[in-house]
Amino acid sequence: MSTESTDGVLAGVGPRLRRIRKEREVTLAALSEATGISVSTLSRLESGLRKPSLELLLPIAQAHQVPLDELVGAPPVGDPRVRAKPLERHGRTFWPLTRQPGGLQAFKVREPQRSQEPEPRTHEGYEWLYVLSGRLRLVLGEHDVVLSAGEAAEFDTRVPHWFGSTGEGPVEFLSLFGPQGERMHVRARPARK
Repeated sequence: MSTESTDGVLAGVGPRLRRIRKEREVTLAALSEATGISVSTLSRLESGLRKPSLELLLPIAQAHQVPLDELVGAPPVGDPRVRAKPLERHGRTFWPLTRQPGGLQAFKVREPQRSQEPEPRTHEGYEWLYVLSGRLRLVLGEHDVVLSAGEAAEFDTRVPHWFGSTGEGPVEFLSLFGPQGERMHVRARPARK
């Protein structure tokens, strides 16, 4: 938030405090008694002569039984959606889900239905795959496996590997890739039946 918008939010606190207090038909003296804040401090807060602080606003919010956001008039949170532009590479469509360069990278990937001969490669890093829909063929070292929707695999990318369509239909999956040593950490365990 810029300094200008912060100043605008702070300038609106005093009138908002006065409006909420008057709507509840509470006097400054009664609010002072409920909060432990002097009448003069409350009056200066409402008139804008005293800058609001958390130490002053929390007891007022509690006394009025309103969320702190209502007293402050906090601006709405920005749009949380990731609006990634898809990239096309080698017949695959990638949607980047992370924005910062370096470190852990996340992608949603769509591979069309196609038959292709695996060409395993190696490079530094660690990869985690999670199949969203369809079936993904993974060749990893001497293993040749097919992952279905809901299945995941993780591996050191220094092991020769290749993954792609089984040729039976398109596949969508999530790919998380990190530099060597950065591994995924799964904290939740499935419920036992």
